Amino acid sequence: MTDLAGARASLPTGRKGPGCRFLFAFVLLISMAFIALPQVSEAQSYRFSSVTIEGNQRIDPSAIVNYAGIARGQTVSASELNDAYQRVLASGLFESVEMVPQGNRLVIRVEEYPTINVVSFEGNRRLKDDALTEIVESRSRRVLNPDVVERDVARIVDAYVAEGRIAARVTPRIIRRSDNRTDLIFEIFEGGVVEVQSISFVGNQEYSDNRLRRVLNTKQAGILRAFIRSDTFIEDRIEFDKQVLRDFYLSRGYVDFRVTNVTSELSRARDGYYMTLHVEEGQQFRFGKITTVSEYKGADAKEFQESLRIREGVVYRPGLVENSITRLERLATRKGFDFLRAEPRITRNDRDLTLDVEFVLVRGERIFVERIDIEGNTTTLDRVVRQQFNTVEGDPFNPREIREAAERIRALGFFQTAEVNAREGSSPDQVIIDVDLEEEPTGSLSLGGTYSTNSGFGAVVQFSERNFLGRGQQLRLSFSAAEDVTDYGIQFAEPNLLGRDLRFGLDLLYRESESSFTRFDVLSGQFRPSLNFPVGENSRLGVHYSLSLDQLVIDPPNKIGGSLIDAEDARGDIWKSEVGYRYTYDSRTTGLNPNAGYLFEFGQDFGGLGGDYTYISTTGRAVAQTKVLNEEVTLRAALEGGMLYSPNDDSRVTDRFNFFGRRMRGFEPYGIGPREVSTGQNDPLGGTYFAVARFEAEFPLGLPEEYGITGGLFYDMGSVWGLDTTSTSVVQEDFALRHVVGFSLFWNTPVGPLRFNFSKALKKERYDNEQLFNLTIQTEF
Repeated sequence: MTDLAGARASLPTGRKGPGCRFLFAFVLLISMAFIALPQVSEAQSYRFSSVTIEGNQRIDPSAIVNYAGIARGQTVSASELNDAYQRVLASGLFESVEMVPQGNRLVIRVEEYPTINVVSFEGNRRLKDDALTEIVESRSRRVLNPDVVERDVARIVDAYVAEGRIAARVTPRIIRRSDNRTDLIFEIFEGGVVEVQSISFVGNQEYSDNRLRRVLNTKQAGILRAFIRSDTFIEDRIEFDKQVLRDFYLSRGYVDFRVTNVTSELSRARDGYYMTLHVEEGQQFRFGKITTVSEYKGADAKEFQESLRIREGVVYRPGLVENSITRLERLATRKGFDFLRAEPRITRNDRDLTLDVEFVLVRGERIFVERIDIEGNTTTLDRVVRQQFNTVEGDPFNPREIREAAERIRALGFFQTAEVNAREGSSPDQVIIDVDLEEEPTGSLSLGGTYSTNSGFGAVVQFSERNFLGRGQQLRLSFSAAEDVTDYGIQFAEPNLLGRDLRFGLDLLYRESESSFTRFDVLSGQFRPSLNFPVGENSRLGVHYSLSLDQLVIDPPNKIGGSLIDAEDARGDIWKSEVGYRYTYDSRTTGLNPNAGYLFEFGQDFGGLGGDYTYISTTGRAVAQTKVLNEEVTLRAALEGGMLYSPNDDSRVTDRFNFFGRRMRGFEPYGIGPREVSTGQNDPLGGTYFAVARFEAEFPLGLPEEYGITGGLFYDMGSVWGLDTTSTSVVQEDFALRHVVGFSLFWNTPVGPLRFNFSKALKKERYDNEQLFNLTIQTEF
């Protein structure tokens, strides 16, 4: 410290010394010298009087010069020359590019990519060549570009991942040919399908895992994994599953439901995923107060309120609100209230878990439909699509009606995609409805097989066209043959006769029945035109005319003199001419409860209009179904009956009622009812009356849901009785209830639905033919 202080004290504090002045003068001289130097750091520039192209074989030199963008005599900098190089390289035509300035001449040397001679695929089995060709960009006679090939590899891999094959690998191979050509080969290793090993849920309280798994489109892998494709893990399918799961809960009143997370863990063997869906169910809400308020001049809120079907206390469903809006707006249309819109305003009551809904009738915007443009329908006629709209050009625009029309178009099944959108027309108060369609094949040829313990093995051949000649008509040609029954059929239907919801049908049927349960055979042919139309929101009425020919055939060795069946056979062929109707009411699709519904049918046939047989046949059926125990158990009940009245007492066994297994289980065909019994004779006669009640419960057996096996219990009771003509050898002519209990196994297999029925008659008559076991199967391939 002392030395440093002394040094500081010795420095001069006044005038500068001679050393300092010398240093200042030296720095000043150097600075002036630098200022006086000329500028020599100017960027290098080029001026070319000619451009020479070397190495090109297919590409024209002028095209390369255009890519470079350098004109003769133009002065270019080094950076501009580099930009020209990048432009030529970016054309994707050259494997290498070199630009060499040689004085006033520019030499561009290029090495062209080869052209593709052929694009082929090897190792692919699941995805065919045609499908892969549509995916890749590389094409024959195009330039081979490594960047394009790399994108093609990624596209092929993605296509296999979408099929659940995440281990798929694709290797591009290049085989050089003459004239700078090459074969491009994609070697594909498809790998195995990655299955969904298990699907589990966390947070579900009201519905079990088994019930929720039945909602999802994705299924668990089971014993039928070789046939079931829905157990393949596809990531895009998860979003769809989340949506259908939400729709399931919303339709049951759980308005706060949400899927909080979905985890998918790959197994160690990388051959399966374990999916876990984390859900929050929330509380179930019901409808509270349902009111209607009118802000539309002239619209009576009370009148509109009376048209609603929602009632307080019903489980809340968004679909019911949508249906109510549709009902209100249709009523407004009938009353001439244009542009009336029903807006639901929902008030939540957390205390009593209800939702009050107030429908407010307001005036919507004055917008009209200018026109409806339909594109993409190369086969289907425009009128088939337009028939799905309740709106025509010039009508008030109703977005709800347009959405419903779009759903009806998709429901036709004629189109792979159907997009319906509205856009502004020639003025702000006009809209144009655009319908963009992509058609799909509507014809099919199916081969099938059947089996039942009653009819044995059978074969089915069927050709069907759902959009015949593009008119929306249906045509079906069918042939089925079993051990006892052979059927031929031609069926035609026009679903929109005269442009209305009026279905016209025409059936030509022929049957040969050689029953092993009787000594007689039956041949019958029928010509049957019909009309079917709606008479209510859930009801339809069908009317028909039928002309048929029935032949009762008994081989001479089997004839028994004096029997009733032989007497009926002796009458020869019988022509029947009848008119009839059938009324149907079905609440299962539009009912208030998605888990319950009922069906009611009633019909009558009146014969004798020029035919050989006069009669009135009356039948009725009522079916109800509901799900209980958190929708795990399905309960069904059916009541069915019929009566045949013949004023001339001349009915035959082909006219009277018989049970053929489906109406009542536990008995063989022709197994119950009046019979003619004598020495060497036991003929079923059928009855002029029948009644049957069926009760059934279907429930899970605790097996994995993906096996598709459920169980059931059933209890049937019924009877067939009554004859027009009788004899002393007839037994069991009077009414007598039979009672049957049984157990069923239902198995949905890839080869068709199987049903095994094990039954036991609790009460039967002496000559009844009991059936302890019954199996049915039907499939198409």
